[in-house]
Amino acid sequence: MLTGHGERYIVQIEFKGQKINNFTLLSEQGFSNENYSFTSNKKTYLFRKFKLEDRNRKLEFEIQTLAYKKGLAAKPFILNVKDRYMVCEFLKGYHKEKLNREDIALIVILLKSLHSLIIEEQPLELKTQFLTLNKTLANAFEIIENSPKEMVLCHNDLNPKNCIFSEISLKFIDWEFAGMNDKYFDLAAISVEFHFELIDDAYFLASYFGREGWNKKKFDAYKVVYKALCEEWFKENL
Repeated sequence: MLTGHGERYIVQIEFKGQKINNFTLLSEQGFSNENYSFTSNKKTYLFRKFKLEDRNRKLEFEIQTLAYKKGLAAKPFILNVKDRYMVCEFLKGYHKEKLNREDIALIVILLKSLHSLIIEEQPLELKTQFLTLNKTLANAFEIIENSPKEMVLCHNDLNPKNCIFSEISLKFIDWEFAGMNDKYFDLAAISVEFHFELIDDAYFLASYFGREGWNKKKFDAYKVVYKALCEEWFKENL
């Protein structure tokens, strides 16, 4: 595959009655896909070429469609499982490494909306992602297993690169890991990825849960699990 900003990827697809074969590699790339832009009828679209083959792309497309209808994601147009690509709306915006109070409040709105969506899927089994458990990780799973399960539709990969801010909105991208999981997993991911301090965590959780309160031990346990999963994933894919 091509690497480097501005290079071209030669393939032809049919899109809205046009033959498209001119794709420009984007300067920022993720680990799981190669991302290109193309123009049709004066509008810009995203062409995602899948690099990883162990993902349920039909489920990803279904979830992103649901999320789009809720205003949480880019509109997906085409999924081609055989040739391993997806075409979506192109989102213009920017990423943030640190969040202020307004950003946190906005993320909470999106998370609560996402977590209200319904799909028929089995929950993720996080423990099976590890060959061995060290003492810290084993203790975290013990806390989780002894806590009430709160399974919802989660994004499961909410790092700064997957949160696109604009002047008027925030949307999530890259839905390939999305599925049923405990809501605390997404909450923990945001806390870890945006380097929240204790005061940020308190504001974040209070904004999400309101008067019902939250399980701090469970939240901290999921942060341990999330960090360990990230380490496992990067070891496997570097």
